[in-house]
Amino acid sequence: MSFYRRACVITTALAVTFFGAANSDVTPRNPIVAGWYADPEIRRFGGQYWIYPTTSEAPSDAPQPNLNEAQRRMRLAPNIRPAFLTQTYLDAFSSPDLVHWTRHSRVLDTKGVRWAAYAIWAPSVISANGRFYLFFSANDVHEGETGGIGVAVASTPRGPFHDLIGKPLIGSIHNGAQPIDQFAFRDDDGQLYLYYGGWGHLDVVRLSPDLKSLMPHSDGTTFREITPPGYVEGSFVVKRRGIYYLMWSEGGWTGPDYRVAYATGPTALGPFTKKGTILAQDNRVARGAGHHSVIKEPGVDKWWIAYHRRPLSETKGDHRVLAVDRLNFSADGTIEPVVMTKQ
Repeated sequence: MSFYRRACVITTALAVTFFGAANSDVTPRNPIVAGWYADPEIRRFGGQYWIYPTTSEAPSDAPQPNLNEAQRRMRLAPNIRPAFLTQTYLDAFSSPDLVHWTRHSRVLDTKGVRWAAYAIWAPSVISANGRFYLFFSANDVHEGETGGIGVAVASTPRGPFHDLIGKPLIGSIHNGAQPIDQFAFRDDDGQLYLYYGGWGHLDVVRLSPDLKSLMPHSDGTTFREITPPGYVEGSFVVKRRGIYYLMWSEGGWTGPDYRVAYATGPTALGPFTKKGTILAQDNRVARGAGHHSVIKEPGVDKWWIAYHRRPLSETKGDHRVLAVDRLNFSADGTIEPVVMTKQ
């Protein structure tokens, strides 16, 4: 059993990252938590930071799961990666200070989603209507298969989350975009958007106020493609000083060319102009850095980026860990390259 797996079993309260904190009794470091995780989305709810990641274990690291009801009922996709069969749940982590983290196990499980069997990944959580909504991908769908992007709901950010509508919110392919890697974004006018897409295509849809359905855009279309040059997967959007920043991952997720690029635009729908790369591997620290999220500290123009990366000692594609580092903006509004750290 690896160090990361042993630490996962031993503790659920972890002191981590390189952030400084007053009266901290630990040495902050990256990775921020123990265990194989990827695709972290960082949010802030009720004075706490929350990170919702994908579970990322290679088949040899975890026991093969028993087929649940959905897997028995559904035809498994051909040639599915064995690791996807272990991705049947999501954990979450909370922190008051970005230093001390507490694990919340299985905030979502396929046992509570009848149509989802495996390949649960890339959670995105947003608060609305006094509740918390978790969007997730399931089943790694191709054309004609059951699965796609679902939405679950809970009364607290720690869950447990339960399926909201009993079926995928987006269950088919539009504009060539596989329905995965979703990100929920609230604009200043209150409109909720969902950005999503794999296979090199990025779509954006409008969510209804109850988050149970989609609404058409002003031009009458429901699925609008806004794919920037080089896009592969993992989109994320923030607004700062009137500018919308669209970010995404490029390259192959198991390879050294995995990285994060960004573009800027005047609205949540663009048009977006690509600016460059902000996160890439560092052969002194880690490889395969990507699929990120970004958060601003309350009350100050100070930003952090959460992302996954592969330790230099690891060769398995699923062996990814979570890290958080500073994200800095230049005076002209461009984003400076992120410096990956261990301490």
